[in-house]
Amino acid sequence: MTGVLLSIKPKYVREILNGNKQYEFRKQIFRDRSRDMIFIYASSPIKKIVAYFLLGEIVEGHPDRLWEQFKDVSGVSKEDFFDYFSGKEYGFAIKIEELEQFAEPLDPVALFEKFVPPQSFCYVDCGDIQNQITNTMNFCGENS
Repeated sequence: MTGVLLSIKPKYVREILNGNKQYEFRKQIFRDRSRDMIFIYASSPIKKIVAYFLLGEIVEGHPDRLWEQFKDVSGVSKEDFFDYFSGKEYGFAIKIEELEQFAEPLDPVALFEKFVPPQSFCYVDCGDIQNQITNTMNFCGENS
């Protein structure tokens, strides 16, 4: 089973983990939306896979509309939001559902041969990640 690895800045990862950021905003979205496992890669300086969530609704719209609809659960400032979407006519809001933080962040260099942090996202094999999990949580539809 494959999932999606999203590269997210650490300050926004913190907002996701503390529940303030309930939607992840993107200028571009992965084409294959059948992938329901979304892994969070905290970018530099952390450089680890820290959590995963199940893909909820994906809302596409003009940034003004997305801000009005999701500002209270965005986990970002209005200034950061509009700086990110500057010059864009549309964007995406991805609902974060059933968030699970890993007890120990995973090193993607140990998981994937020739790992290069994605600029936005990349597809990953859940099995590669599952093999690194040492607890018994239900993961990628299988028991570890």
